[in-house]
Amino acid sequence: MKGPGISLIYFFVGIAFILLPDTSSFLMELIFKALIIPVLMILFLVNINPLLNRLHRFLFAGLFFSWAGDIVLEFSIKNGNMFVMGLVCFLLAHIMYFTVFITTPGKNMIPGNRIWLLLPVIIYGIVLVWFLYSDLAEMRVPVILYAIIILTMLSGAINRIGKVNRRSFWLVLAGAILFLISDSAIAVNKFSYQFKCSGIVIMSTYIVAQYLIVAGYINQFRQQREDNSVN
Repeated sequence: MKGPGISLIYFFVGIAFILLPDTSSFLMELIFKALIIPVLMILFLVNINPLLNRLHRFLFAGLFFSWAGDIVLEFSIKNGNMFVMGLVCFLLAHIMYFTVFITTPGKNMIPGNRIWLLLPVIIYGIVLVWFLYSDLAEMRVPVILYAIIILTMLSGAINRIGKVNRRSFWLVLAGAILFLISDSAIAVNKFSYQFKCSGIVIMSTYIVAQYLIVAGYINQFRQQREDNSVN
């Protein structure tokens, strides 16, 4: 993958945001958080021209909505009413990612003999909603809807099995799982149980998740280019 220096900058900015002291100003936190996804966008552009392929454009859109969600959720710390807007941004990001995963050329699991692979996803979703349900109050509908969408995104990542090379599959799947962990931690911390170091857990899993999804996607098309050049 081209741009190892960009990858280092991405993780540097992400770690810097995580390690910002509690005394940091809102503006400082906003600046660092607002820089995370744009650096990943640059890495994507260095490796893939989004204008060449519909799937490229959808994945780039997913990054854009993720960036918008980061900004909105940061402002929601000051204004709790913006939390739902942040959910909407990330919901759109997950829809973009799911579209990329499910429309990747190849045979889908549904219908198919590998549909059982989705069973852990379904069980996790049921347990998560059951755990949060009594604490959600008026947020039940948006949170449950969001849970369905992110679990669908994860299902889409699993659905890539057999469509892409093994490295690409596992990178994207690991990213999707970490994204689910990050969002689950947000939900648990906000609605049910505020746990120590929640910010570190949420942001570290999120930063790695986004990187793995992009890296896995780039690997998919790099492998295809290498195979085509050999043929």
